[in-house]
Amino acid sequence: MARRFDFGYYCKEGIHSIFMHGFMSFAAVCMIVACLLIMGSFSLVAVNLDNMLGDLEAENEFLAYVDESYSEEEARALQSKIEAIPNVAEVLFVTRAEALDDFRLGRENNELLASLPDDVLRDRYRIHVDDIEQLKETSEAVEKIDGIALVNAAYDIAQGFVMVRNIATGIALVLIGILVFVSLFIIANTIKLAFFYRREEIAIMKMCGATNSFIRWPFIVQGMILGLFGALLAFFMQWGVYGLVVKAVIQSNGLSLVTIIPFSVLIPKLLLIFCCAGLVIGVVGSVLAIRKFLQV
Repeated sequence: MARRFDFGYYCKEGIHSIFMHGFMSFAAVCMIVACLLIMGSFSLVAVNLDNMLGDLEAENEFLAYVDESYSEEEARALQSKIEAIPNVAEVLFVTRAEALDDFRLGRENNELLASLPDDVLRDRYRIHVDDIEQLKETSEAVEKIDGIALVNAAYDIAQGFVMVRNIATGIALVLIGILVFVSLFIIANTIKLAFFYRREEIAIMKMCGATNSFIRWPFIVQGMILGLFGALLAFFMQWGVYGLVVKAVIQSNGLSLVTIIPFSVLIPKLLLIFCCAGLVIGVVGSVLAIRKFLQV
């Protein structure tokens, strides 16, 4: 009776079943690896895009130029109105003289710039935003303020990052859904094959009073082993692919603006996600396979 609760027995039977149906087990592991690799690849793309988007939010700013007819005191009075606009994180007022000094920076040898009066440029505001996805709406709201003559907001790059991230996320979700279904199908059929092979033995066990749990656990363990092995294999393959991509980006001059998170930073969470996903796929596939056979 105690043997029914012997986890070592369940593991032994599960491993035995895996080797007895090696081809189907191999196919199940391959599908789990493919599923998790694609899931991991698109997830890593989304994570890095989010990271770059965060950097862009931290560094990005747009300029709001004050009407030329406004004095410096009148121009400074606009700051409270700008700060009241939603999504505005920080507002910095730049005087005409400060703007000219910034413009001259790096052009000290240009004699024409030395003779320019301090009031040749406009007073302006450097405005940082909280959410770069709302940069366009925020800049348009600032431009509507009386006294703001012009707004210079380069939001096309930010919108491009957002669009690429959303597309990658959408494609990842669709592919993950399809591959999870296929993985469950193959694992379920692997378990069904093992169940069919041992149908007479299982029938005898049922007649001898074996519970459904006692019969079910070896197959669940089989699914868990297949899922976990596939997850670990996919994780290390993902690590290698990620390293190759990082190396290619570093060596590419055209991608010098792209920043990639080191894989070492992602290892704990990614390993946990891979293992949990593999175990869930393996267990669910096993449960789906044997459920109807035990309804006697």
